[in-house]
Amino acid sequence: MWEQWLTFIITLAVCAAVAIAVAFAVTFAVRMIVRKREWPAELTRRARRPFRALVLLLGVWVAVATTYPEENSAPVLSHVIGMVAIGITAWLMVALVLFATDMMLGQYSADVPDNRHIRRIRTQTLILRRLSIAIIVVIAVSAILLTFPAVRTIGASLLASAGIASIVAGLAAQSTLANMFAGIQLVFSDALRVDDVVVAGGEWGRVGEVTLSYVVLDVWDERRLVLPCTYFTTQPFENWTRRGSGILGTVELDLDWRTPVSRVRERLTELVESSDLWDGRSASVQVTDATGGVVRVRVLVSASDSGKLWDLRCLVREELVNFVRRETPHALPVQRVVLSDGADAGDDADETPGTSTGAIEGLFSGSAEAEARHREFTQAIPVVRPEEADAADTGDVPAAR
Repeated sequence: MWEQWLTFIITLAVCAAVAIAVAFAVTFAVRMIVRKREWPAELTRRARRPFRALVLLLGVWVAVATTYPEENSAPVLSHVIGMVAIGITAWLMVALVLFATDMMLGQYSADVPDNRHIRRIRTQTLILRRLSIAIIVVIAVSAILLTFPAVRTIGASLLASAGIASIVAGLAAQSTLANMFAGIQLVFSDALRVDDVVVAGGEWGRVGEVTLSYVVLDVWDERRLVLPCTYFTTQPFENWTRRGSGILGTVELDLDWRTPVSRVRERLTELVESSDLWDGRSASVQVTDATGGVVRVRVLVSASDSGKLWDLRCLVREELVNFVRRETPHALPVQRVVLSDGADAGDDADETPGTSTGAIEGLFSGSAEAEARHREFTQAIPVVRPEEADAADTGDVPAAR
């Protein structure tokens, strides 16, 4: 008996040595064939361990199948080796998927001014990577379970009742499946990409990660907002980089009516031309409103991306405030109060016959007829003036009732 075990040990050692030699030979051959390129090193780094483990396991399986002395336990050992082989094969396939997607992502760098198409490719590649890994893991687990006869029997029963099982599973995983399909829809409809600048849930930030179930939004203050994929398919959101990263922004100032708008416009031109934040597309000054004792001056500027636009708006606002305060202090908003005792107004107004002290006749004021119409339409109660009341008491004129 010990001779059989000795033979098995020797065979196992020889098979393991041959497997290790083959693994190193394959690695060396791959490096020598394409040694002037960078991808063999990345492939070796990703797939070296699972490949060597798979080759070594094959050598062990050969030794067990040929010289294992225990015939009763040989099927169990072969079963275990088969399950381990399935797991290692899945590991190797995942490593190959990671290598292929890394090579794809490496060819498309996002460090360029207009990277809209590159971000779309990167987002789709990341989703395909996650989807492929999930499929590989599910298939590997299913294959391992199907190696057991009892599980195969259960699987046949489930297939017989696939209709009911699918309905129950669909109802149980409704939200999960909805998020998964929403994530796929977002990526392949090009509605959302990694590094997009969006406003969602009342927050402004960049899309840091897109998965099959949620989207991670990197908020400007370094918080992370995690939203389900269904949010972006059922709720409106702003995508500031949907077609390009260029964007417009405004700065509004409330100034006095004496503001020299032309000088403000000249100062804006000098300011944006001397700043690296401006992209040269738009810079204008317009008066958009003139109510409440002030005029509203709107400054429109443009930048290549939202981050630069924010800094440019802050810079323009600060410099224009300093300019108005320093160069044109009379343009600062003020509140005017006119004090009058009423005599000046009476002197300046024209006396009109049949009206009270220079009043202008109108529909509801300015004449006795107009006052009567006023009382008729408003059902107003006549007000007795103090001088009229005194006169009524002395009997000069009758008091109004």
